[in-house]
Amino acid sequence: MECCRRATPGTPLLFLAFLLLSSRTARSEEDRDGLWDAWGPWSECSRTCGGGASYSLRRCLSNKSCEGRNIRYRTCSNVDCPPEAGDFRAQQCSAHNDVKHHGQFYEWLPVSNDPDNPCSLKCQAKGTTLVVELAPKVLDGTRCYTESLDMCISGLCQVSAGFFPFYFSRKFHLCVNSLYGPAIS
Repeated sequence: MECCRRATPGTPLLFLAFLLLSSRTARSEEDRDGLWDAWGPWSECSRTCGGGASYSLRRCLSNKSCEGRNIRYRTCSNVDCPPEAGDFRAQQCSAHNDVKHHGQFYEWLPVSNDPDNPCSLKCQAKGTTLVVELAPKVLDGTRCYTESLDMCISGLCQVSAGFFPFYFSRKFHLCVNSLYGPAIS
């Protein structure tokens, strides 16, 4: 068979080099117009554990507007947090414990699973019915809902569609990351 003939020495290495170079230099359809600068370096991860987000920016080189996005995200720090680390949303609420609200200090507890705006930082004053939005958006990497892997990015809940790592279980995602590196959306 023609397809099974033996390759000459060095052919697999050349083919591998071609694949690596073409994947690194391939440009998306929106990049081909030449109006965009190259993507910048990835930011630090928004979290050190429990799954966070990192972003990369690029600049429009035209004095007109450019089509496409100027920011892209990828997941990072996809290792479980130690139990003593606590809930990420709770950490953000407790950061306001030393800030007076209407002239009074409160110990703030997280309000989770808000169906209307899961990515705002709503907290309840301990021992009261007072619920306050302490920030319009939680930090990137905060889970939208307690029993979900969907995460808040720039104040929006990024669900499975459009954010590759959440199509699969965390175990699968960690396996893919160890083999290929973090996914880029």
